[in-house]
Amino acid sequence: MRRLGSVQQKIPCVFLTEVKEEPSRKRDCQQFQVVATENINPKALESNIGCALPTEKLDGTCCYVSPYKGEPYLWARLDRKPNKQADKRFKKFQHSHKSSKEFTWNVEEDFRNVPESWIPAHGVQHLNGQPVPDENGHIPGWVPVDKHNKQYCWHSSVVNYEAGIALVLRPSSDNSELLEIAAVPLSELLEQTLELIGTNINANPYGLGSKKQPIHLLVPHGILRIQNAPAVNYRQLAEWFQGCEEGKVEGIVWHCNDGTLVKLHRHHLGLKWPDGDAFLNKRPVTVHVNWASYELDVGPEDLFASLSDLNGHSFDSLQDVHLHA
Repeated sequence: MRRLGSVQQKIPCVFLTEVKEEPSRKRDCQQFQVVATENINPKALESNIGCALPTEKLDGTCCYVSPYKGEPYLWARLDRKPNKQADKRFKKFQHSHKSSKEFTWNVEEDFRNVPESWIPAHGVQHLNGQPVPDENGHIPGWVPVDKHNKQYCWHSSVVNYEAGIALVLRPSSDNSELLEIAAVPLSELLEQTLELIGTNINANPYGLGSKKQPIHLLVPHGILRIQNAPAVNYRQLAEWFQGCEEGKVEGIVWHCNDGTLVKLHRHHLGLKWPDGDAFLNKRPVTVHVNWASYELDVGPEDLFASLSDLNGHSFDSLQDVHLHA
């Protein structure tokens, strides 16, 4: 199986887009929305989109596994953003020039502070030793997930650094139609990006866990293949999202052979999300987490220990996985 692209930058739409002056379906308080046209993005054509691998785009938050202090570590997405004054200048320039290409940044003065451990994402360009902001005025990057940082408590619930493992949702190795929740060595996930989904992420469109017994899981990007995706055609894709059970997904990410990634979100087509039961919940799931084998003491609310109580159990869907109180 070929190694799929890592999500380090914002992924462009598979179609060329345009801005409509109407309230966004995706973001509250945004008075415009970005919609797809019927014209395929030249980047997608250059990367031979017809031979690309279509995968499910999940609705969560992006993470990254990479070494920190000599050990495999989970990193949370943290884009460095301009301060208020710089943001005003940037937006004024954008409005008057209809572009952001010629805008001049002073990275040291124009951007908010980030933790010392922050690193820019792969692919961020540098000029005079400083990272260059993207067209949106952001510098994509990462911060290591510290278990003592409450801001990233849901991230830290899916990793145990002492044992060197992470809680991963993936297709079963025995049957790709089935899912499994497994404790996976962080060393096996090095330099991969993953999506963190769960109870307290993005309003929990997959119905995982509950307020009293939250469940969060990491899903490696590109691991959920779409078996019967239509051709890259606006109308065919719109019909697929609306009429097929497999189309009950937030979107599609195509992994091209040259490493290029392109995506299509339901909102690009003016479609609602979530819209009924997600396709992710149509697949049975088995728990393979044996915490006892690690011989580490943890609290009763630890997610690894709680899932270990369900080790070997199978469920009709992710929504049916309930932790013992």
